[in-house]
Amino acid sequence: MLYSLFNYLEKIDFPGAGLFGYISFRSAMAILTSLVISTLYGKKIIHALQKAQIGESIRDLGLEGQMQKKGTPTMGGLIIHASIIIPVLLFADLKNVYVQLMLFITVWLGLVGFVDDYIKVFKKNKEGLRGKFKVFSQIIAGIVVGITLHFNNDIVAREKVLDEKGVPVTRIEKGAENEKAVISYVTREVKTTKVNVPFFKNNEFDYAQLVWFMGDKAKHWAWVVVILAVIFIITFVSNGTNLTDGLDGLAAGTSAIIGGTLGLLAYVSGNAIISDYLNIMYLPNTGELVIYISAFIGALVGFLWYNSYPAQVFMGDTGSLAIGGIIAVFAILIRKELLIPILCGIFVAESLSVVLQVSWFKYTRIRFGEGRRIFRMSPLHHHFQKLNYPEPKIVTRFWIIGILLAIITIVTLKIR
Repeated sequence: MLYSLFNYLEKIDFPGAGLFGYISFRSAMAILTSLVISTLYGKKIIHALQKAQIGESIRDLGLEGQMQKKGTPTMGGLIIHASIIIPVLLFADLKNVYVQLMLFITVWLGLVGFVDDYIKVFKKNKEGLRGKFKVFSQIIAGIVVGITLHFNNDIVAREKVLDEKGVPVTRIEKGAENEKAVISYVTREVKTTKVNVPFFKNNEFDYAQLVWFMGDKAKHWAWVVVILAVIFIITFVSNGTNLTDGLDGLAAGTSAIIGGTLGLLAYVSGNAIISDYLNIMYLPNTGELVIYISAFIGALVGFLWYNSYPAQVFMGDTGSLAIGGIIAVFAILIRKELLIPILCGIFVAESLSVVLQVSWFKYTRIRFGEGRRIFRMSPLHHHFQKLNYPEPKIVTRFWIIGILLAIITIVTLKIR
């Protein structure tokens, strides 16, 4: 809104209006605004949740300090959503298709999580929304994102034009007076199903390669593979974030670290000079995503003000399902989804711990007549609680691991 207003004011030479043309300025304003909303108005939302008696119903799992959290307000994800959406509406270019997709995934999965929490709190059903309905909603999200990626003409990549020998075509541009001519590459904007691959010199993978058996039609049908990949990634990361949301500040802090890394990746992907230097795909108009992710980071950091140990509010599925979807879709839009196993390593470990625990328990029950466990409890953070690690220590160490994984992710831009 403010972006459109100041864009108009710049056209009529209003003093200072041009400042809103800078992504860096609007990103700074977005993160500050989201921090103000989440910290100042977050308290009012918590009081409203307490007044409505929207407290967490906790099952006794024999964990230290667990039952003390009973009655703590949940649905705190409402704070996160408000702190993301309002700054984005104010400072981002709402005509940008990338911003539109991010707003869609925020609202859509936020509503699904809200319904889940509503059933748990008001209907007194601890199971919440049935798993098949959650997966169905994630499939819808994946289909919408995948189809938009393929059919929207504003979503393109800029690549160098190659000659018959595979050598980039160049052109000579005349310089200004008393300046030398400049040699530049000839480029074109294309629809592509390629993504960046970490640690490889020729760092692009084409989804069309997965349907190689279709021959000349592989390129034509690659978008179907893209949609399936998008559905899988959204479902996996969203559920992984949900599983990680089990200790005070764990999911919020880890997601903020991931968000900061994604913001850097979006900036370099949307910058023609830096992307060319790093030899990654240049994606026009993705720079606008930096405003969105700035609001995302500010919302999570502000939420930590109340969610850090001992938590005054829990985000609930209202927050966790949406946060995972946001991270997944953001990585997909900047063609860095293959970095998710590294960057979201905490979510991956939490998810795998549950899968391994359940699978091994079922196998040993059939094989030996009694179920056996790999971990003392899953997800993984509960295993460390069973080992009598204090909750703040577990959370802090997971954050440290998250920071290390973020550094490794950034390093992949150069190490090949």
